[in-house]
Amino acid sequence: MAAHRSSLMQSHQSWTDDLPLCQLCGVGSAPNCVYGPDGQGTQSHPNEDGHFCFSTESCFLYGVFNGFDGSRVASFVSQRLTAELLLGQLSTGHTDADVARILSQAFDVVEKSYFETIDDALAEKANLQTQLPEGVYPSAQTQKIAERLKTLEQEVSGGATAIVALILNDKLYIANVGTNRALLCKTTTDGQNQVIQIGRAHTPDNEDELSRLAQLGLDPVRLRQTGLISGQSSTRRIGDYKVKFNYTDIDVLSAAKQKPIISEPEIHGGQSLEGVMGFLLLMSEGLIKALESAHGPEQVNQEIVAMVAAELAQQSSLEAAAQSVVERVKRLHHDVHVSGRQRASHCSRHEDMTLLIRVINYTLADGLLTPTQGGRIYPVSVPYSNHQSTSKTSVMLSLVMPAQGTLTNGSSTASTLEGDTPTAGQSPTATLQSSTTHTQSSSSSSGDGSLFRQRGSQAAQPDETGPVPPYVDFTQFYRLWGSDHSEGQGLSGDLGPQ
Repeated sequence: MAAHRSSLMQSHQSWTDDLPLCQLCGVGSAPNCVYGPDGQGTQSHPNEDGHFCFSTESCFLYGVFNGFDGSRVASFVSQRLTAELLLGQLSTGHTDADVARILSQAFDVVEKSYFETIDDALAEKANLQTQLPEGVYPSAQTQKIAERLKTLEQEVSGGATAIVALILNDKLYIANVGTNRALLCKTTTDGQNQVIQIGRAHTPDNEDELSRLAQLGLDPVRLRQTGLISGQSSTRRIGDYKVKFNYTDIDVLSAAKQKPIISEPEIHGGQSLEGVMGFLLLMSEGLIKALESAHGPEQVNQEIVAMVAAELAQQSSLEAAAQSVVERVKRLHHDVHVSGRQRASHCSRHEDMTLLIRVINYTLADGLLTPTQGGRIYPVSVPYSNHQSTSKTSVMLSLVMPAQGTLTNGSSTASTLEGDTPTAGQSPTATLQSSTTHTQSSSSSSGDGSLFRQRGSQAAQPDETGPVPPYVDFTQFYRLWGSDHSEGQGLSGDLGPQ
């Protein structure tokens, strides 16, 4: 039986190698990390995220998957979902309703297929459990059974959340199951950079999800108070046989009239991409939570878009841009942890992080600048006040190494997203408008429609003594920072290099 299960699990893992990868996207990732007392991080478990990015003659398909309790489900879904969508199921003649139906059916078939692969293991597990006598001193035989049960549990446990993007007929469709996120950044005709979150996380904080669960007989107040359901915050997930088959044994779910935790995706679209210039981001929950832990949840979308735009302006490949953004989030999270600031207690660990960037009519950097020539972005710490929330007062100013006589700012990530790229002598402040609905939230920042694209063509050169001459003047920055944040705190005289 074990050989049969292994064959079922592996049989789907080769045909996707022949699918053409999309050249308009890049993926960055980082493994989970737990910080020790010395601030050094160690990986606590193997990476459980997954992703895909394929293109065919008729469509583009992208996905990011956040696994838990192992990578088996995320890996299975990332392989099998393509078989349910890219073997002729989709065509240019399909309507929005047709696409939504096909996407929904694909998720249903994939989960059923996964459970088929663990049927034998579940049956063996149930049989062995009946052979364990209660209240008997462990013998060699019962010990052997217990070890086998532990192995089987590891084989069948786990699940995944998923965010999938489909581009068909120049329309964007998003299918979401769980707690990952999709963002669409568009440069509008009037120079605004608009950030749209498509859909919401399926958690007890989602009013629509609470209403769905309440209709099944569950107590929404208790669900919200409980937060985690069988160790996860998601109210929709793929796999996880415990909550799918044994939900009546879970106290907070036991009153449900039918299966409360589902794999049915919430589908948005199609949203026309005709004339759109910008990029699409698919993010795993780990990336979102890491940035939220470091800076608070208020401006995560704007911060991540600012980072992506800055890296796209500097990196010569999408893969490098995506990886650089993930590394920046990882560094921010670590820096807050070791800083002792107000949010340090939220940053003791982070989960696996995955970011997929798909550009849409977006011009990449020309690649002339290498990291040693000023193509990388270097963080500069800005003074902050312990009397205020870190999410409101700490700023991450990313400076691009400029050419002689030129100062270029990569991004500023705080409680606002900067539109116009500030230069020496300009104010580092910006305005931000936002609006939210139950299906999407959008924010736009003033700008010239080309976020963070200014940069020099040559690197600063050392002077005759060896060091590179100072080329950044923070006087105006500190003056403005002090005037904005010194009310009642007497900070203006303390700011600036010491």
